Amino acid sequence: MARLEIYVALLRKWQPAQNLVSPKTMDQIWRRHIADSAQLVALFPAALRWADLGSGAGLPGLVTAILLTGRDGAAVHLVESNQRKCAFLRTVVRETGAPAMVHEGRIESVLKHFVEPVDYVSARALAPLVSLLDLSEPLFASGARAAFHKGADFEGELREASKSWSLDLVRHKSMIDADSSVVEILRAERRPAG
Repeated sequence: MARLEIYVALLRKWQPAQNLVSPKTMDQIWRRHIADSAQLVALFPAALRWADLGSGAGLPGLVTAILLTGRDGAAVHLVESNQRKCAFLRTVVRETGAPAMVHEGRIESVLKHFVEPVDYVSARALAPLVSLLDLSEPLFASGARAAFHKGADFEGELREASKSWSLDLVRHKSMIDADSSVVEILRAERRPAG
């Protein structure tokens, strides 16, 4: 809890200059951002190695890393292209001692050379499902699963993604927001073109 409090204090301090999260959500930070992100550790307690795409303010990746602090083999790779957000992420990692590494660069470029094994790939408020699948393809190829936070429009995103991807997935209802889900991708294979 102390590490999460350090993170929230840093988020509040950096928010005015960096606009890390929507300003209108700042007074609901614990429920809307921290608890929502913490669901991943509750849903997948055995998963120790994560790649978090488009980490931004560190949601859910930094929260995952903070909650895994002290567990043998825990490692969360935070992938973010914005230099100032990377500076924020590095500051939080240093101040909390969370088992996280910041990879600065575009997701496609970072994952092209990414060799670390991961159990799960995560993303929250980053892109539609089809784009997340495209970005995560190198990680799926090495056996990773995915856990993506999705909102009320998930069914439409799934229809679109199913045109180019064959998927096995489990939709976990959000413990925080009745209109949201954590979508666990067990298997993702690109459909043949044509």
